[in-house]
Amino acid sequence: MKNTIMLLLFILSLTFLTQAQTIPITDKTQTTAKPTQHIPVQAPKTGNPGNTSTHQSSTTELTSPSPIRIPSDTTSHLIFPGDFPDPSILVDGTDYYIVHSSFDYYPGLLIWHSKDLLNWTPLVNALHKYVGSVWAPDLVKYGNKYYIYFPANNTNYVVYADKITGPWSDPVDLKIGNIDPGHAVDANGKRYLYFSSGGYVPLSDDGLSVQGKETITYTGWAIPREWTIECFCLEGPKITKHGDYYYLTVAEGGTAGPATGHMIISARSKSPLGPWENSPYNPIIRVTSSDDTWWSKGHGTPFQDANGNWWMVFHGYEKDHYNMGRQTLIQALEWTKDGWFKTKNKRQSNEATSISKTGGITNHNSTKNNIHPSPNILHTASRLSDDFSSPRWKFFGEYDTTRFHISSKGIDIKGKGNSAGNSSPFLIMPTDHSYTAEVELEISGDATGGMVLFYNNTAYYGILADKQDILANLRGYQFPTVKNAINKHTFLKIENRHHIVSMYYSTDGHQWQKIENAAEISGLHHNALGGFLSVRIGLCSIGNGSVLFRNFKYEAIAE
Repeated sequence: MKNTIMLLLFILSLTFLTQAQTIPITDKTQTTAKPTQHIPVQAPKTGNPGNTSTHQSSTTELTSPSPIRIPSDTTSHLIFPGDFPDPSILVDGTDYYIVHSSFDYYPGLLIWHSKDLLNWTPLVNALHKYVGSVWAPDLVKYGNKYYIYFPANNTNYVVYADKITGPWSDPVDLKIGNIDPGHAVDANGKRYLYFSSGGYVPLSDDGLSVQGKETITYTGWAIPREWTIECFCLEGPKITKHGDYYYLTVAEGGTAGPATGHMIISARSKSPLGPWENSPYNPIIRVTSSDDTWWSKGHGTPFQDANGNWWMVFHGYEKDHYNMGRQTLIQALEWTKDGWFKTKNKRQSNEATSISKTGGITNHNSTKNNIHPSPNILHTASRLSDDFSSPRWKFFGEYDTTRFHISSKGIDIKGKGNSAGNSSPFLIMPTDHSYTAEVELEISGDATGGMVLFYNNTAYYGILADKQDILANLRGYQFPTVKNAINKHTFLKIENRHHIVSMYYSTDGHQWQKIENAAEISGLHHNALGGFLSVRIGLCSIGNGSVLFRNFKYEAIAE
C-alpha cells in the first residue's frame, strides 16, 4: 500500500512539472507572434536578406495588445466622424497610427494614435512647410524610421522621422508626378512606390529618391457598364503581404459623384511587382443603393490588428451630411481557404451582385449603419479647448508662424486680406451634425474679426465685427447688420442645426442677440464646389491690425 501511494505521488509530480513547462510566464508570447501588416514593415536584418518581419519594436513586444471593441461583423463602423479622407494606417506593435489627406490645411499630415482602433488622440503634425494641397498619403515604417509619402503641387514628397512623434523632416521632393503613392518592399528589402496609374518606380535604399522609370503592372478590375459610377479612376494603391502572396488594394469608380461609384478592389501576386490576379470577391466593398447611410465607400487599406484580427479601413460620405467630408470607417475582414480576403458573408463576385432589369444593383453584402457616432468614438479624445494649442487647429492656404501668437490670453492673429476668403482663416473641424461654436474677440487697429463656416476661399458664411458694427457674410457678400453695437470687443456665436445656420452676438457672453441673417449650407460640398473639402469653423482676422481670440467653445447639439 505504501509503495502504491509513493508511486501515485511520483506520477502526480511529473504531471505538474509537464504542465508548468507549458504555462507562459508572461503575456509576451501573445505579442511576439508577429502578424503581417500593411507593407513596408522593416528592412531585412543583416545576414538574412529574405526577412520581412513586421514592425513590432522591442519596446512594444512586452505590452499586451488592448482588446478591440469594434464589432467584428458585416457593418461599416465609423471611427473618425468629420473630414478624415484617404486614411493610411500603420500597426506598430500594439500601437496604431493613422494619417489622412490634409489638403490646404496647415500644419498638415496630422498623425493620430490609438491602442484599440476606437479611441484616437491627435499626436503631431508631420508637415509644417507649405507645399500646396496635400492628397492621399502613405504612412509607413521601414527599419527604425517612419516615412509619409504624399502628392502635392504636381509632384510627390516624403517626410521622415526617427520617432513617430518627430521631429519630422522638411518635405523631400521625389521629382515624379502622379498621385496616391503606396510604399512596397520585396523579400530582399528593395523599396518601391506605386501610384494611381497602376505602375511603380524603384526607390533608393533610404527611400528619399526615385531610382528608375515607372513600370505599369496593373490595369484594374473591369467595372460592369450597367453600374452607376463617376469614372473608372484607379487610385489609392496599397500593398499588403500575407502568407505567400502580396495583395494590391485599390479604389475604382470615382471618389465622389454618385453614391454607388467608389469601391474597393483587390488583386494578388507572388511578387510585389505583379503580375496581378483580381479577386473573385471584387468589389470587396461597394455601396449599391443611395438609401444606404454611407455613400462612396473606397480608398481602403487591409491590415491585421495586434490581436490577429483583419480589418479594412476606408472612407465614405454620410448621406444628408455630404458637407462633413469623407469620414473614416472600418469593417471586419476574413480569409478564405484559398487565400483571398473578403468582408464577412461576402460571396464571390458572380454571386455577390445581381443586375435587375432596370439596371439597379442588389448586393448581398450591403448593410446600413444609421447610428451616428456616440461620444466615446472620437469626442473623448478631441474636446476642443480654448487655448488653441491642439494640433487640430489649421490655417488655410499657408503656415506663417510670424502672423500669430498664442499665450494665456488667447491667440492674437494679424489681419490679412480684405475678406474672410483671402484672410487665411484659422480652422477647426466640427464632428457633429448639429453644434454651436462661440468665441470672444478683441479688435485692434482697423482689423475686422469674425467666425465663419468655411468651405473654401469663395464659399463661406458667418458673422464678423469691426470696431463698432456687427457684420454678416452670406456667400461672400459682407455688410453691416447691426450698427454701433460694440466697442472693439464682442462675443460671436454660430448655431448649425442640420445645415440651417443662425448667428448671434453678445457684449457680455451671456445675453445673446440673434441677427436677422441666417444661412443654409448643405450645398457646401465637393459635388457642387469641387476641391474634396468640408465645412469647417473658421476664425478670421482681416485688414490692418489684429484680432485677439479667446474662450472658444464648441458644443454638440443633441439629436
